Amino acid sequence: MEEMERKDMAVQEAPAEEAPVQEVSAEEAPAAAEPQETMADYAKELEASFRKIQEGDILTGTVIGVSETEITLDFGYYTDGIIRLEDASDDPGFSLKDKVEVGQTLSATVIRRDDGAGHILLSMKEAAALMAWDRLRELLESQENISVKISGVTRGGAVAYLEGIRGFIPASKLSLDYVEEDNLPDWLNKTIEVRVITADEEEKRLVMSARDILREAADAERAKKISNVEIGLVTEGTVETIKPYGAFINLGNGLSGLVHVSQISQQRIKHPAAVLKEGQKVKVKVIDVKDGKLSLSMKALEEVAAAEITEETFDLPETEAATTSLGALFAKLKL
Repeated sequence: MEEMERKDMAVQEAPAEEAPVQEVSAEEAPAAAEPQETMADYAKELEASFRKIQEGDILTGTVIGVSETEITLDFGYYTDGIIRLEDASDDPGFSLKDKVEVGQTLSATVIRRDDGAGHILLSMKEAAALMAWDRLRELLESQENISVKISGVTRGGAVAYLEGIRGFIPASKLSLDYVEEDNLPDWLNKTIEVRVITADEEEKRLVMSARDILREAADAERAKKISNVEIGLVTEGTVETIKPYGAFINLGNGLSGLVHVSQISQQRIKHPAAVLKEGQKVKVKVIDVKDGKLSLSMKALEEVAAAEITEETFDLPETEAATTSLGALFAKLKL
């Protein structure tokens, strides 16, 4: 019994035989454990891929491709979106490569869930139109000056695109003066400053004007010139317009003033046309400068001329009345 216990103890105390070590090369060594990605890391992408997209939805994504004819958009769905050139803008001069860059974020409206090639067909101009009219209404309220390029002309004016919306500039609003139909083609491709004067989304009506801006600039320039005119200045001008209350005189250099009917002549006249006619050259005197307007007078010059003409008189002595000859009388006159 004791012998069996000794054998058991010997077995327990005996060192375990070491397993053979297998050498492993660096190439065969397993890589360090990488952090494991969980479903939570893809929750946003998964949610996007399973959502149901309807026509009319506005999607926002990143541009991953641009060609001359289409834009490829990634918005985290199981397939990409495609925006064709004709669905990007109504502007005939719009260039995808000039206006859109890879990495840019765009919003577009779903117009078809499958374009026939497994892609979602999108329209950038429809989504832009919704935001564009909001912007156009802001411009209408603020009267901010905006630069536009005239891309076409019609019988009554010019066509330009603003915020991707087709707008119209009437011939009467292109310049300070009305632009005749024959001269409208000269405005093609010109870039001008305009303001929005009508923005009607329901009627799809956008109207712009350059005239208001030009008028303000002309008025400012005129006011600057008028501020340098001194009261008392005598100059020559041309009768430009005749009204019942007076005549407007063009003084040149962009300046004009009014001769009131009471300042036309020393004689009382009922209507300026009784004395003046359009195109007539007249001399005038500046008698007042007020609120950026020149008041002129022709009568003041007549009064000056009358004051400068003096008549000399003398009394003929009674004693010489009978004896003074005609020759002697002339000798005493001072001419």
